[in-house]
Amino acid sequence: MTLNKVSAVPPAAQTASPCLCTTVRRADRTLNRLYDEALQPSGLLTTQYALLSTLARAGEPMLHSALADAQLMSPATLSRNLKPLQRDGLVRIAPGRDRRTRYVELTGAGQEALARARPLWRAIQAQVRETAGSARIELLLSELQGLVADLRRHEMELADAS
Repeated sequence: MTLNKVSAVPPAAQTASPCLCTTVRRADRTLNRLYDEALQPSGLLTTQYALLSTLARAGEPMLHSALADAQLMSPATLSRNLKPLQRDGLVRIAPGRDRRTRYVELTGAGQEALARARPLWRAIQAQVRETAGSARIELLLSELQGLVADLRRHEMELADAS
């Protein structure tokens, strides 16, 4: 796999957009393609790897809502992303104390899938860092994490005001 693929997109369509959302989405799609291709031998997609990794770091079953919050995704989107993982036996979804709560748990098979995918993820991480430069990646991560925190705070302030 290489990061230097030639694009068939006309130069006019490749121009920088002044829209933050468009630019971040382009970066997201580009990175997702690279990571999905790198993870392909493991059978996992980038989104699935991220979910399994979050569950592994938690070290215990997580509330569905807490996992959605941790991934900054809606509960409905999380449910759609969990379906193939549950079907393949990589996660188990169990009812909580009442009808409204569910727990998501990483299974042994999920831990094994994550262990198979981790070296592939590390390799693409290293390749992206090498291509873009470690200092640039560290700055980008710091800036994006700060931006997410600021925007989440703003969302909460708006919700509190209404």
